Amino acid sequence: MIVTTYEKHRPRPRPRRRRWLRALFILALLFILLLVDSNFRIEVTQVDIASSKIPPAFEGFTIAQLSDVHAAVFGRDNKTLIEKVKKAKPDIIAITGDIINNKDDLDIVRPLLYALVDIAPVYYVTGNHEWDSGAIKDLFALLRDAGVRTLRNEYLPLKRDGAHILLAGIDDPNGPYDMPKPEAVVAHIREKEGDAPYFILLAHRNRYLPRLAPLGVDLILAGHAHGGMIRLPFTDGLIGPSREWLPTYTSGIYTQESTTLFVSRGIGNRTGYPRFLNNPQLALLVLRSGALVS
Repeated sequence: MIVTTYEKHRPRPRPRRRRWLRALFILALLFILLLVDSNFRIEVTQVDIASSKIPPAFEGFTIAQLSDVHAAVFGRDNKTLIEKVKKAKPDIIAITGDIINNKDDLDIVRPLLYALVDIAPVYYVTGNHEWDSGAIKDLFALLRDAGVRTLRNEYLPLKRDGAHILLAGIDDPNGPYDMPKPEAVVAHIREKEGDAPYFILLAHRNRYLPRLAPLGVDLILAGHAHGGMIRLPFTDGLIGPSREWLPTYTSGIYTQESTTLFVSRGIGNRTGYPRFLNNPQLALLVLRSGALVS
C-alpha cells in the first residue's frame, strides 16, 4: 500500500478541542433549558407577613397575588395557572394590574377571571397597560360581569370571625388626570378608620414604599417590575420596567418604618426581554398575628 504524503501528515482532531466543543454544547443546552423553564414554569412562593396589628381571627389568612398577567396563557384557558391558585386555597385573590395589553386580550383573560371568582373573592386594581390598551371600559365591564371587585382609589373592610382589616386599591397613574393622589387616598382612609385596623393596599407600581410608609400603610402589594427580567446573584434584577439598568424594588419583601412592601415578579411578560432565572410567580401572602419568629 502506498501512503501519500498528505495522508501521512494529515492532522488528527485534538482531544482537548473535542472536550471544549462538548462543554460548549452542554452549556448551550443548559442555557436553553433554563430559558424555557424561566418563562413557562410558574413558581408558587409563600411569604408570611406578621404584625401585632393583625387580629388573631386573621391568623393564616391567605392572599393569592397575580400581577402583570399580560394575557399570558398556561395551559388551555389557563388551566395550569387556575389549578395552582385553587390548590393554594386562598381567602382572597388580588390582581395588581396589567392583566391585558390590548382589546384582543379580553377573550384570553375571560375564562381566567370567571374561574378565579369560583375559587375566592377577587379584587383588582389597574396597571399602566390597561389604560394604554384602548379597552379599559370593556375590561371594567368584563370584570363586573365576572364578579371581580375593582378598587379604584377606595377601600373596604375584610371581616372574619367578628374582626376586620382594611383592603384598599389605587388606580395606576396612567389613569384619569384628575384622580386623587395615593397620599390623599391613604390619608382619607386613616382619617376615617383610625390607626388600629391593619391596612393592606393594592397598587400596580412598585415604588410607593418611600411615599406611603410615613402615612401608616401596613402592607403594600405591587408588581410592575417583572422581577427585573434577568436575575443574577447579587442583583435585584438587571432591567427595570422603564428599561433602566439595575433597578430596585423588583421582587420580594422591602420594609420602611412599619410598612412592608411585597413586589410580585408577575406572571406574563411585555418587556421585549425574555425572563431568565426569574420564573412567573404566583405569590401567596399569609397573614400571621403577632411578631414573626425567625
